[in-house]
Amino acid sequence: MTSQTTLQSVPALGMRPASGSNPSRAETREQLAKASYDLLVIGGGILGISTAWHAAQSGLRVALVDAGDFAGATSSASSKLLHGGLRYLQTGAVKLVAENHFERRAVSRQVAPHLANPLTFYLPVYKGGPHGAAKLGAGVFAYSALSAFGDGVGHLLSPAKAAQDVPELRTDNLKAVAVYGDDQMNDARMALMTVRGAVEAGAVVLNHAEVTGLRFTKGRVTGADLRDRQSGDEFGVNARLVLNATGPWVDHLRKMEDPNAAPSIRLSKGAHLVLKRTAPWKAALATPIDKYRITFALPWEDMLLLGTTDEEFEGDPADVSVTEKDTAQILDEAAFSIRDQQLDRDLITYAFAGLRVLPGGPGDTAKAKRETVVTEGTGGMLSVAGGKWTTFRHIGRTIMKKLEALPGHPLGDDFEPIASLPKKLPLPGIANPRAVAHRLLTDRPAPGPRMGADTAKHLATHYGSLAFDIARIANENPELGERVHPDAPEIWAQVVYARDNEWAETQDDVLRRRTTLTIRGLATDDVRAKVQDLLDKK
Repeated sequence: MTSQTTLQSVPALGMRPASGSNPSRAETREQLAKASYDLLVIGGGILGISTAWHAAQSGLRVALVDAGDFAGATSSASSKLLHGGLRYLQTGAVKLVAENHFERRAVSRQVAPHLANPLTFYLPVYKGGPHGAAKLGAGVFAYSALSAFGDGVGHLLSPAKAAQDVPELRTDNLKAVAVYGDDQMNDARMALMTVRGAVEAGAVVLNHAEVTGLRFTKGRVTGADLRDRQSGDEFGVNARLVLNATGPWVDHLRKMEDPNAAPSIRLSKGAHLVLKRTAPWKAALATPIDKYRITFALPWEDMLLLGTTDEEFEGDPADVSVTEKDTAQILDEAAFSIRDQQLDRDLITYAFAGLRVLPGGPGDTAKAKRETVVTEGTGGMLSVAGGKWTTFRHIGRTIMKKLEALPGHPLGDDFEPIASLPKKLPLPGIANPRAVAHRLLTDRPAPGPRMGADTAKHLATHYGSLAFDIARIANENPELGERVHPDAPEIWAQVVYARDNEWAETQDDVLRRRTTLTIRGLATDDVRAKVQDLLDKK
């Protein structure tokens, strides 16, 4: 199964002017405090980021703040998939799957082909399993039909052929393998590139800025008071409209608006494990656990990503973590279809957990709809929660339509309605990653360390054409062209780029979200010390 990407022209390494550095935090604080905005978005997860991106495109004056890092919580703790949602066919949600497929194809082909990759999925059918081969064969055919067969035709495969592509696949009692196609991504990188898109459209953004209170004018929410967690400075932002996009914290902010606000959401924890691979995988596994749940084994970032869990979570969202119970469950469920040697605990390099935001109400969280809910509070603050990574563009547009429909034209008459904007506006850096990687390897000015093919591929698939800015940093200072760790493709120029161009303030900003070093288990004390040294030189 293949996904076609339009070949974009790629500039020569020495011809594209380097992007200017971001303003300092002090400059950004001053800008936020002095101006008055049409829209203040509180929450830098993908819902808030997407809304800021679309609002800025519409010509609104937009401010975006987050108490932590952009995509610092749930939005960088996903299964890294852009997918139609095969399991939704179980409930007859045909229209939802078709809509998800449309968004998935738009992101992977027109909006961010440099950040999304096609991925073939094998769905093993074991004797005594929850689904039969005929049913799953029909299911994957219908699934691919809803995607207009853009990823090939869903079909059944022999166990022997599947075992060639996934050498760690258990073949005992394996009757057949159903095949379908979806896409995957690095969620943190996709979110950061969307932040960049918002900034390029005029938004002002600041991470590590905590809301300490809301501002009111005649009973309506008209801004927020904030504290810079990096410097301790306090400041405020005034806005005509405030959007609460704080994810698991959405009710916390709603209570700032109205202390009597009733809970509107419930939380479901999803945990994942990252392991070193014992052999190359050419496809992912999606193994049915029961009638409703599937466990994934995904080749991702040269590693293997396993998960996920789905259980109701109560307590402080900041305390979510992977427990021993989670680890045991993920490994036990993976063992349905994966051989023991790939599930050795010594292979685990990282574990992470995120919180799905679901509409309030009873019932099993695994069966709950992943729908987006927008509510308006007593002070006029809009709160948005829920949704899926796959539909982040659609959610941003939907929120904008809600804003446009508010009585009294609170956005004014100068903005451009979202319906008149391009529907598939690309994210910054759009380019064919293969062409970018080739140019990085062939247009290397001397002197300087020779870039490895894995580094070129990594830069191309995480930055697109913006990879040339990183290569320029390395060319100007050859020491920054060296690898951060010998077992990872990242180079030190990425740390400098993250500091100056991607709002990285802390070691974890760099090592967990701007790069993959933490996930690979390579964020050693020595690496952290050197990263901190570069951050201190800002």
